[in-house]
Amino acid sequence: MSAAFVFATARYQSGDWDSAPLVPANLVHSLAQYTDIEVAPEGVVVDLGSPQLFRHPFVFLTGHLPVRFDAAESRNVRAFVERGGLLFIDDHNHDIDGAFHRSATLELHRLFGAAALQPLPKEHELYRSFFVFEDGPPTTSHELNGWGDGLVHRELYAVSFGGRIGVLYSNKDYASEWNYHAVNKRFLGTDNTRFGVNVLVYALTR
Repeated sequence: MSAAFVFATARYQSGDWDSAPLVPANLVHSLAQYTDIEVAPEGVVVDLGSPQLFRHPFVFLTGHLPVRFDAAESRNVRAFVERGGLLFIDDHNHDIDGAFHRSATLELHRLFGAAALQPLPKEHELYRSFFVFEDGPPTTSHELNGWGDGLVHRELYAVSFGGRIGVLYSNKDYASEWNYHAVNKRFLGTDNTRFGVNVLVYALTR
């Protein structure tokens, strides 16, 4: 019997890694609701610089403040991606000039090269791994409300290894969009966590 999937949130030494505490339970609920994937009822927090990182195929990282990986975190992030893991980094500020975005993208450039982080085309299989998103990544309510930089970010970005996504990077603030108790989905016309299901299914099947 295969082990149940455990949603892992990255704890890193800089910044505010725990800025969206309700996201894990919400996405765990959605994965269990929509798919047949066996999933653990509770997520875990994993230190980015710890060997425990490699026990997880998927890790979620977010925050508002500058993020700078120390030596152990840097080694682990690169090795995690090279070994087949998917690191999903979401800017909780949802802008292109904020401290999190500037620092996180600089760290990715440092680890993977200046040209490694590329726009993900809307035709990418990520947008059809479970639900179908013909227009690419769904827009968040925070983008529509003009928070952050007031822009709707039409694309996600990715560092790819061997034809698969190793790092998925978002300016769209899914951390805020999904940071609510799952019971409140009944008030939504369309469940806004469905794209999170796509990300998880992609990470677990590619």
